[in-house]
Amino acid sequence: MNIVAIIGRPNVGKSTLFNRMIGVRQAIVDDNPGITRDRIYHEVHWAGHDFLVIDTGGIVFNNKERISKQVLEQVQLALEEADVLVFLVDGKNGLNPYDEDVANMLRQTAKPVILAVNKIDTPAEENNMFEFYRLGLGEPLALSALRGTGGVGDLLDRVTQAFPADTNGKKKEQSEDEPLTEQKQTISLAIIGKPNVGKSSLLNVLAGRQRTIVSSEPGTTRDAIDFKIKFEGQEFMLIDTAGVRRKSKVDYGVEAFAVVRALKAIDRADVVALVIDVNEEISNQEQKLATKIEEAGKAVVIVLNKWDLMNDRSSGSMNKFLASVQQELKQLSFAEVMFISAKDKLRTHKLFNAAKQAYENASKRVPTAILNQVINEATALTPPPAGKRSRRLKIYYSTQVDICPPTFLLFANDPTLMTDNYQQYLERKLREAFGFSGTPIKFRLRARERNK
Repeated sequence: MNIVAIIGRPNVGKSTLFNRMIGVRQAIVDDNPGITRDRIYHEVHWAGHDFLVIDTGGIVFNNKERISKQVLEQVQLALEEADVLVFLVDGKNGLNPYDEDVANMLRQTAKPVILAVNKIDTPAEENNMFEFYRLGLGEPLALSALRGTGGVGDLLDRVTQAFPADTNGKKKEQSEDEPLTEQKQTISLAIIGKPNVGKSSLLNVLAGRQRTIVSSEPGTTRDAIDFKIKFEGQEFMLIDTAGVRRKSKVDYGVEAFAVVRALKAIDRADVVALVIDVNEEISNQEQKLATKIEEAGKAVVIVLNKWDLMNDRSSGSMNKFLASVQQELKQLSFAEVMFISAKDKLRTHKLFNAAKQAYENASKRVPTAILNQVINEATALTPPPAGKRSRRLKIYYSTQVDICPPTFLLFANDPTLMTDNYQQYLERKLREAFGFSGTPIKFRLRARERNK
């Protein structure tokens, strides 16, 4: 997923623009400079593109130190992480010498920079933008983040056009006539979870458990490293991430970007290992992570770590924990649940097998004839419920159109007659027939007359 960072001096309207771009009032807006401290990222959907937008703190210069260390650290992370930079300046107060310093810093990144002149609230103020040509960053774009007028939509268009060609934030859908994607030689496995659940310990065990490390590649950040490793002939790319806390607990700067990296790790992974401390209750943050994983359509393994600290490790105790996980993480009810101890290396090696199985299921293709047989039997066994005016859903034809996750297109008389409960019933029948453990299943419906 692409990242867009809003950069600029304090009090130029970065948080106001951030709120306007995401469509809700999330960032704190205040006339006092330097107010941004948390809740600095949000997902945005625009013109078929999904991306993360980040509201950074204002770049502060002073005489003793050209830029404060705290803000510099955050800005450097933003410049490092972002795919596109929005440089916001104040059109009411005009060009500031510090704007030129920021422009010089942005030019050194070689990243696409979009110059946006904010606070152009009336047509008479549009002439204020011309002096910003002196920054040498191309044509300035006038807008009013506060009023939502001017070029806010044009800015979003420019942002999406500047995305790298092969990573524009859109998931390529499989055509009905195209062959399905073949399996990768390397399976990327992201280790996700809250802080202190044992992610790093698990990664260290996986990376050094009597296996040949093919390569160790430093990640783009100081606290994330990707390892390539072979296990029983299968190559894995292990993606380490920093712990994800609730947004209200996310500190300004470094840790906030760690959250963004975790979300990016989910996006680029083939399989996600959601690590949970078995000694703690499942938190709201872990439920949100589970939802992110399911919405992204990722194969997943739930890893209950620190099993060695449990006094009762009987099968009965395991069953109780399984029931609790299925209740609290209903959105991942299809996932395999593992009980491990990274400290004692208990069952940690089985994660590779579970991840491989989950990926194979996510990549599975069902022959069209067999798929229609299962769907027809399911609808005959339990017919769809009657809708308004006693109309009943009729499914004429089914075919698989994508993998990772398995996606099925159903041609029906009226797609609006499909209920959530009946879709869950069809999903259950497909899982009974074909497995699909460890991966979500997606349905798409299309209207079609019987005679066609």
